[in-house]
Amino acid sequence: MPTLIDKTVLLDGEAIRRSLTRIAHEIVEKNRGTDNLMMVGIRSRGVPLAERIADEIKAIEGMRPPVGVLDITLYRDDLSTMAYQPLVRPTTMPVDISGKTIVLADDVLFTGRTIRAALDALIDMGRPRVIQLAVLVDRGHRELPIRADYVGKNVPTALKETVSVKLTEIDGKDEAVLSEIQE
Repeated sequence: MPTLIDKTVLLDGEAIRRSLTRIAHEIVEKNRGTDNLMMVGIRSRGVPLAERIADEIKAIEGMRPPVGVLDITLYRDDLSTMAYQPLVRPTTMPVDISGKTIVLADDVLFTGRTIRAALDALIDMGRPRVIQLAVLVDRGHRELPIRADYVGKNVPTALKETVSVKLTEIDGKDEAVLSEIQE
């Protein structure tokens, strides 16, 4: 059975905070403010990231964009290969997404398949004006032509490595760790 051996802490709590503050500034700058802006977090760790970015945007602009929660379970392209019964949790959007600038938030960008599923799920809910992507860590190895608009940290990785993000809201602490998969 494969095991994970931690190699490097890529981001500690303070580095995550700084990255999210920078991403919030970049979002406001690129979109020339917050008009029709909405954050949407992909379950599970994308949700607290979207909430934190929304809080940072409020600190910058005085207005907190609404935050949606997106569950992509039924949109995954590997659903038929899963040996277990997947747990589908609710998707909640506080406002209609049609015509909005959606900033989709996730913890790690890898192959792009999670983001493809998220795009499919969003399009089924309405027609946003634009969808942008914010990720804490981009580790490369894309299998689909997807790229993030906002990145906390780019980390070139080997396929035998993995990046794990821990967030206080879910895991009790903030950090991003590069680990090696040992067979």
